[in-house]
Amino acid sequence: MPEVKKQTTVFEFGYLGFCKKAQMSSSVEVIPQSAYDYLKSLCLCDDSESRFMRLKQVDSCEVLQVKNYAGVIFTPDGTQIEVLPKVAKNSDDSASRASLLMMLKSLKQFRHLQTNNANLAENKIPLLEVFISQFLASVNTLIKRGLKSDYLLKEDNVAFLKGKLLVGKQVKHNFINKHKFYVEYEEYLQDRPVNRLIHTALVKVKGYSRSANNQKLLQELLFAFADIPLSNNVKNDFASVKLDRGMKYYEAPLAWAKLIIDGFSPLTLQGKSNAFSLLFPMEAVFESYVAQYLKKHITGLGEVSAQVSTNSLVDYDNTPYFLLKPDLYISRKGGTDKSNDIVLDTKWKLINEQNSRRKDKFGLSQADFYQMLGYGHTYLNGEGDLVLIYPKTDVFSSAFAHSFNYEGGALKLWVVPFDIQAKCAKRIDLSCLNIGLI
Repeated sequence: MPEVKKQTTVFEFGYLGFCKKAQMSSSVEVIPQSAYDYLKSLCLCDDSESRFMRLKQVDSCEVLQVKNYAGVIFTPDGTQIEVLPKVAKNSDDSASRASLLMMLKSLKQFRHLQTNNANLAENKIPLLEVFISQFLASVNTLIKRGLKSDYLLKEDNVAFLKGKLLVGKQVKHNFINKHKFYVEYEEYLQDRPVNRLIHTALVKVKGYSRSANNQKLLQELLFAFADIPLSNNVKNDFASVKLDRGMKYYEAPLAWAKLIIDGFSPLTLQGKSNAFSLLFPMEAVFESYVAQYLKKHITGLGEVSAQVSTNSLVDYDNTPYFLLKPDLYISRKGGTDKSNDIVLDTKWKLINEQNSRRKDKFGLSQADFYQMLGYGHTYLNGEGDLVLIYPKTDVFSSAFAHSFNYEGGALKLWVVPFDIQAKCAKRIDLSCLNIGLI
């Protein structure tokens, strides 16, 4: 990974360009031409890597528009582009960054994020430095508690007898040098798979960070790992890791090491140029965060299930086609009447209460309403409550006062906001369904 030379911040669905017209446009973030050409080549390829960006024309110049992903994009020339969630676009970068970090904690691989850190609360450092600093902090804690050693089986031609004499190799290597002993023995060393992996991750992040504090701590940690070799076979080392009793404090640094070695996120741009991304599909992040919140805060009502996939849209010759998978399903306690259950779906889209209710329909999507109709008929037998959950913004701050009723009125659809940036525990209002939250 080349050294980071330039940093740029853009919001979801923001524009990136390099030409003179782009430099004069207030809506386009300027990046070096080499970085633009690299990203454009990804955008035009048929590979799945192209799905995070698309070509557009803005203010009479060609630009690249970031899609619904947030995180960090790296390019081979050392340009680092930070992409922040659109829900906090009207506020400062720190609020948007904090919102993303809060939601990322709901993902299994980022469960070790510490969002109550004082320095993090101020959000003075870019998103990438947040991850690096937390990884380094976990390794620093690990070293203070002590690196674990293990018995390592070794073979060597030594001047004294120890361990087990390997007769065959003794004859082969020491037929003349009879003062030598070719032996197999165990040595108690810190050279064990988990330590090699953490050392490898430390070396890997060295080229990412531009923070003086991170670089200083990194040098100190690398000195502590000086006698531990790097991993020659990452896959085998991860398979060999066994956290023994009393090694629970290894969990956080090992989890971070796996993320770093794997490229941080599900979407990596590794290829001929060996560039990286740290990008997160915001629909999946938002869905995971809302699901985690509701499972924790809805009590006494019934079971909250995520990604239910028991029903399909149609059957053909007793074979189900087009599986229907609502994001959330609340099954009421007691009784078998499906109409008492609730189907909820999350949408990472911006709704505007001020848009014309007839012409613009508040920015609501007809396709989303058709999708919910399918859920209502297959899971609720055409009768009951459906809920669409959108992120709360300045132009969508409270639940719609009335339900959207499908033909006949037996199936009702409610549209409610979810407050990602809320300081208190209550982030969503489900009083329209007579659901209280703790």
